[in-house]
Formats: sequence, C-alpha cells, structure tokens
Amino acid sequence: MKLHYLLLDVFTGTPLKGNQLAVVTKADGLLDGEMQAIAREFNLSETVFMLKPHGERNTAAIRIFTPHEELPFAGHPTIGTAVVLGLNKKVTAVRIEEQIGLVTALFEKIDKRSGEARFGLPKLPSRVASMRDMASIAEALGIEADDIGFGEYQPAVFTAGVPYHLVPVRNANVLKRININTAIWNEVFDHEHHSAYVFTQTPDEPNNDLAARMFGMGVGEDPGTGSAAAALIGLLSEQAALATGQTEFVLRQGHEMGRPCRIIVQFRKDQGQLVHGTIGGTAVVVGEGELDLGD
Repeated sequence: MKLHYLLLDVFTGTPLKGNQLAVVTKADGLLDGEMQAIAREFNLSETVFMLKPHGERNTAAIRIFTPHEELPFAGHPTIGTAVVLGLNKKVTAVRIEEQIGLVTALFEKIDKRSGEARFGLPKLPSRVASMRDMASIAEALGIEADDIGFGEYQPAVFTAGVPYHLVPVRNANVLKRININTAIWNEVFDHEHHSAYVFTQTPDEPNNDLAARMFGMGVGEDPGTGSAAAALIGLLSEQAALATGQTEFVLRQGHEMGRPCRIIVQFRKDQGQLVHGTIGGTAVVVGEGELDLGD
C-alpha cells in the first residue's frame, strides 16, 4: 500500500515556520487503527486523512488525528486542508466534512504552493466552566497569582468542539516566562485533553493584538492552535464592547518555540449575542512524499 502525502506549515507563509501538518491525500480504505499508527509515525501535532465526501456538493471529508487520538475538529488542519484543496482544484471556496459537521472555507491563492484560507466555525464557542483557584493555576504555570487576568478577563473553560482552559495573563513578559509544573497539571486543568490556552493583550506590538501559548493535548506546547483560538472567541465576545457588529483580532502564537504563527480571529454579534465566528490564516506546502506500507 502506497499513500501520497503533503507536508505543510500552517498559520505562516514562510517555510519551516508556523505549525506543521501532514495531509494524506487519498486515505479511503484505511482503518481507524491504521490512521492512528500513521499519525504516530509522522509524530506531528495533527495529521489529516482526506477522504471522498458523502455529500455531492462537498469537496472532501477529513479525519484528524494527533499522535494519540482522533479529534472532531481542529483549526490548523482545517486551514491546511482548505489550502491543499484550493490549490489542487483551483477553487475559491471548499466544503469540508469533519466529524463536528460541515465546514465552509474561502480560499485565496498566493502562489503555486501557498494560499490563505478562512473558515466559519461549525460550532460557536460556549462557556463550560469558570476557574477560580488562581493560586493553583499560577502554580501549574510557574507564575504568580497576580499575573493572572487583565482588564475584565478571568480564566474559564470554553469549547468550540474541543475544550480549552483559557487563562488570561497580565502581559507578554508573563507569557514568555511560563514554566509548566507537570506534577499538578492534570489536576488543575482537569477537563478533557488537559489543555491550557494562555493569552494576553499586546498593545506594544504593531503587528498583532493578542499573543498566546497552548500547552497540553499530549504534544507539550503547540505552535498554532486554531481550535483553541476558536474557543477563545467565546471569551473575547463576552468582553467585546459592541452589542451588534464585527470585530477582528490578529493573534500570534508559537514565537517562544521559534515557530511563529499568525492567526486571524473574527466574530460578529447581534443584539449582544455571538452569531458568527471565523478563523483564518496562511499555509505553505513544504514537501511531499509517499508512504510505503507494503502489501
């Protein structure tokens, strides 16, 4: 069995930056265990398996695996898949079937191996729980309790398909000096996947509005996490001053890892209610190859 795959860097237009992604382009016929084993072989934060869609109007179906488990939805795999489909099929919009539901993405070509995609969230974020034990959160992150929070933002758990513990911190210096405490991590961040998305405002940085780091999901630190940014839309929309209208934030992630990512976060409210959210970014194809799995 031979399987073609592409390697991409996502949330960047620069090769060897951003978040890495493998896309197996024709995965029909693979068993669940085979997909999981291949994802473990690539050992990237996520691997996409592209399948024929069930719906005639849809462009493709995908399944998303970390080295440890399957996810119903993830942001950088969705952006990467949309760019692959846009480049290969020469279209400006794609409809992708994911386990969470149908995702529609708009695509704009940059050059023969890169493009920009933006997709509407298949599930709007919702608040799961508040987090009030600041001392334990601080201990788990290796910071001080008074480093947590800025403005009206306080820690909370949100999900837009995958739950994240969202932790606002005082400034980018606090974000940079996080030193995670694995001994108590799972006890403090006890929801599914044990993942924390730590973020702050960046008023002194001209190219972005927010900065974030993501820890957990069995991958240590992740350089660019679209599903976490999607969850963050829920918390951002709660604090947005507008009752009706659209807001956009540029978020940086991965800088502390040497894999800088640029994520576009956009949402719209109507009469105080969140009604739409999108995640956008660039992706570039950096390689391709063939898996040879024998007979």
